[in-house]
Amino acid sequence: MLKKILIHTRKSVKLVVLITITLLIALGFIASFYKISYSVNIDGKVIGYTDNKSKLQSQINEYIENGENENAAFVQVESLPEYNMCLVKKDVSSDDNEIFDAIKSEGVTYYRYYAILDNQEEKIYVANFSEAEAIVNNLKEQSSSNIDNITIAEKYETELKDMTTIEDGIAKLYVKPENKITTLASNNKSTSSDKTSTGQVNVASNISSNKVDLGISLVKPVSGIITSRFGVSSNIRRSSHTGLDIATSAGTAIKAAASGKVTFSGWKGSYGYMIVITHSNGVQTYYGHCSALYYTTGQSVSQGQTIAAVGSTGNSTGPHLHFEIRVNGVAYNPQKYVY
Repeated sequence: MLKKILIHTRKSVKLVVLITITLLIALGFIASFYKISYSVNIDGKVIGYTDNKSKLQSQINEYIENGENENAAFVQVESLPEYNMCLVKKDVSSDDNEIFDAIKSEGVTYYRYYAILDNQEEKIYVANFSEAEAIVNNLKEQSSSNIDNITIAEKYETELKDMTTIEDGIAKLYVKPENKITTLASNNKSTSSDKTSTGQVNVASNISSNKVDLGISLVKPVSGIITSRFGVSSNIRRSSHTGLDIATSAGTAIKAAASGKVTFSGWKGSYGYMIVITHSNGVQTYYGHCSALYYTTGQSVSQGQTIAAVGSTGNSTGPHLHFEIRVNGVAYNPQKYVY
C-alpha cells in the first residue's frame, strides 16, 4: 500500500514539474514578444496605450487643477480616461503625449482674476487679490473721492482680460477730492472734506474688559450689523480692536451717543475722518471712518443729534462706523453699554 502511494506521489510531482516548466516556457515566450500595458479609453473609444497609468493620470490631474497658464484657475474636462490592463507587442510605444494632447483639446480653461469696480461697473482687472488690495488701499490713502464706491470682485471666465499694473490701476481709478476748507454752516453744523484736524485725541491701544459706571446713559449712534467686536485681533490692525465696528450704508447719519463737547474733529490716520465727543466723568465717545463731519472742536452737541455721516475713510474695508467708549483714555467694550 505504501509503495503505491509513493509511486502515485512521484507521478504527481513529475506532472506538476512538467506543467510548471511548460508555463514558464510559455510565459518566457510571451514576455519575449509582449508587454503589460493599459489601453486608455474615452467615451468607450481607445485613444492609445500607456505603460504607466499613474504617471499619466497625475499629469492629467495637475492640468485639470491648475491649467497651463499663469492665471488659470482650473480646466473643465467633460470625459476622463478609463484604463484597462492588456498585453501589447513590445514594439508598441506608449502614447502618453498623444493621450495628454487629446485630453487638452477637449478641456475648457477657466481663468481667475480680480475686477475692481467703481459704482458696480468693472473698471480694471488685476491678476491677484493682493494687487487689487494694494490699489484700493492706495486710493484710500489718497482720499480718492470715489473710494466709498470701490469694490473688488473675484471673477472666473473662459477668456482672460487684459491685466493692469498697480500703478496704472491707481491712475485710472483715482478721483481727486475737492479741497474744501472746514466751514460753519447756517444750521450750526460744519462739513469737512480735507485732512485738516482740530483738537487733540488719545488713540493709544489701552483697553479693559471690565465694565465701569459711566455716570451717563448712551444711545446707539447708528443701527447696523456688527462686523468686528471689541478686543479682537486682525491682520488689518496692529493691536487689539479698541472699539466696535457697525456696518451700514455710506452716508447714514451718525448720532451723538450722549450730550457733550466736540474735542477732536478731522483726519486721524487709520481712523480716517473722526469726531470725538467729551462727556462728564472723563468719558469720551469716538466715531471713526466718517465720510463727513458736521461739527468742529469746541462746539456742543446734544444726545441723538446728527454729528457725522458713515463712510469708509482711513483703514477700512467698507462703509461702517468705528465706535469707541473711553474713560480717562482707556477703551471699554461698547457692547456692555449699547448694542
